[in-house]
Amino acid sequence: MSAQPDDTAATVRRPRGRPRKTGAAVDTRAQIVKAAAAEFAANGYDTTSLRAIARRAGVDASLVHHYFDTKADLFAATVRAPVRPDRLVAAVLAGPADEIGVSLVRAVVDALDDPAAHRRVIRLLHTALGQEFAAVMLRQFVTREILARIAASVGGDDPELRASLAASQIVGLVVARYGLRIEPLASATAEEVARRVGPIVHWHLTGVAPLDSAERAGE
Repeated sequence: MSAQPDDTAATVRRPRGRPRKTGAAVDTRAQIVKAAAAEFAANGYDTTSLRAIARRAGVDASLVHHYFDTKADLFAATVRAPVRPDRLVAAVLAGPADEIGVSLVRAVVDALDDPAAHRRVIRLLHTALGQEFAAVMLRQFVTREILARIAASVGGDDPELRASLAASQIVGLVVARYGLRIEPLASATAEEVARRVGPIVHWHLTGVAPLDSAERAGE
């Protein structure tokens, strides 16, 4: 009698290339996001690594990189943030250097004018105000991945302080416009909000006061 093939001798290897868009791939992505949420909750945003997330998820680190380019992207997916930090920063820095604050405020308002987006952000802020670990993670994410990158790109001293001051303006704007819905701010156009709030954010990020910019323009 001929020997039967030994199925147990075959080695099953996890594919290392791009996974096909199947239910299994969707499950893998969800598994990674779930593991990331646990890592962020346990260790905070700054100290969590993609390698640690991969270990918790039981997958290759390369598979995490397949679904998420950066830790910031993975965190955004974990909290379902409506704004991709890499795209926001790129859009702001691609604009005129003397309008960084205006560009940032316009980008934030354009993104959050979508009702689903601003409801999500308000829920995130509510959670952060009620739970210290959530506040720490959200604070680290916003300051490090968005505002500190912009502040560092324009040079100058104390980029982290400048980023945190800019964050105070942005968070206050979000709460007033989308949370408390203070009028007429809540109904103002994105362009109007950017024109009025942007110069203050620009001042914090760059250290150049709006008055200085106006004086130079009039010379």
